[in-house]
Amino acid sequence: MIVVQFFFPVMINRIAVAVVVILIGWAYMATKPPPPKICGSINGPPVTSPRVKLGDGRHLAYREFGFPKEEARYKIIVVHGFANSKDTHLPVSQELIYDLGIYFLYFDRAGYGESDPYPSRSVKSEAYDIEELADKLQIGKKFYIIGMSIGAYPVWGCLKYIPHRHVNF
Repeated sequence: MIVVQFFFPVMINRIAVAVVVILIGWAYMATKPPPPKICGSINGPPVTSPRVKLGDGRHLAYREFGFPKEEARYKIIVVHGFANSKDTHLPVSQELIYDLGIYFLYFDRAGYGESDPYPSRSVKSEAYDIEELADKLQIGKKFYIIGMSIGAYPVWGCLKYIPHRHVNF
């Protein structure tokens, strides 16, 4: 009789713990987002912007704006923030763009917009993505970089890892 009285509450506690663990696991799986749909893949969104294929096989989407890059005096790469994309606009007048000869290159960072995801991206990899994008689009050896909001951390990566590529003030 003593064994049954001791064993029954212990067994109920273990079953309760198992049920709670199962419910927590189920809740985690229910809140986990689905895998991303890559632009241009089967069942993925269509590609509507020009894209550059990087050396590792990923694609970065981009948008060019302003003065023709071959004649531009100032070539500026714009890095968007967290909830933005290459379709972000800087409030710069057309007169200023053409008077100063400014060329803007906007691009979707890895995993944003029409660019392929890169789960192991880092500050360093973002800087090298920018460098490779500039090379593929023949921007030139030196360029300016503007980062908006969280886009400032890839700019910091460029300052640290590719300092020879950006124009110093």
